[in-house]
This record gives sequence, C-alpha cells and structure tokens, in this order.
Amino acid sequence: MKARVSVIAAAVLLSLSLSVKAHAGDLPDWLTGEWRQDRGDRWDEEVWTLPRGGMMIGVGRAGRGDSLRSWEVMRIVRAADGTLTFHGAPEGGPATVFPLVGQGVREISFANPDHDYPQRIRYWREGRLLMAETSKMDGSAAQSWTYSPAGE
Repeated sequence: MKARVSVIAAAVLLSLSLSVKAHAGDLPDWLTGEWRQDRGDRWDEEVWTLPRGGMMIGVGRAGRGDSLRSWEVMRIVRAADGTLTFHGAPEGGPATVFPLVGQGVREISFANPDHDYPQRIRYWREGRLLMAETSKMDGSAAQSWTYSPAGE
C-alpha cells in the first residue's frame, strides 16, 4: 500500500513539474492588449504588445481627471537561456530588472529584493480581467489594480 501511494505521489509531482516547465520561458501572451482601470476621477492604463522577437513591450500611465500623474515603459524579455525578466523604467529613468520567480498558465511574478519599491510584481488573469499587484517581498505595502479591456 505504501509503495502504491509513493508511486501515485511521485506521478502527481512529476506531472506538476512538467506542467510548470512547459510554461517556463513562455512570454505571457495573455497580457497582450489595452487595459484600463477607473476609480472615480482616477485612472490607470497599461498597453502590452504581442510577444515577438523574445520580447513584449508595455507602457503604462496614471492620472486624475485630465492630469497625468505618472508613466512608465516596461519590457518582458526572454534571454537566450530561456529565462524571463521584467524591466521597468518609470518616467524615462533607468530600467530596474526583476527576474522571473513564478509562472503559470495565466499568471506571472517577478521579484528584485534589492529594489526599494516595488520588490515584487505580479500579473494574472481572472476571466476577462487583468489583475496586477506590486509589493515588498513579504507582501506588505501591496498596491493592486483590476484592469478591464479598454473600450468596455
């Protein structure tokens, strides 16, 4: 009986690891599109290109009413070894690199514990919505966004 349970457990673990490996290094094409969140007179937008040439390019901006409060240029890059990194350059400054720390079918997380804030960046899909969260490594100081496809 114990041997049978061990074989079943090993098979489950192997299938999980194969599932994760099947997605490792895949650019998150489910992120592609134009996304918008409105909260009263405050708004946030992100636009992500289709994956091409081992890269996705994103731009984001946030504002209140007709005023722009912040903007950022972002990239998700696949290196020659297949690893992914997120590069964020707020308001034209130098880019900060966040290596991939987790990836699923419709979820991706990057982290850089040496950066002041954010240290962790996570995107995932819930149906037609794009969810995003930034935080410290321990999950504190979290900020979150719920984006709808623009034009809806």
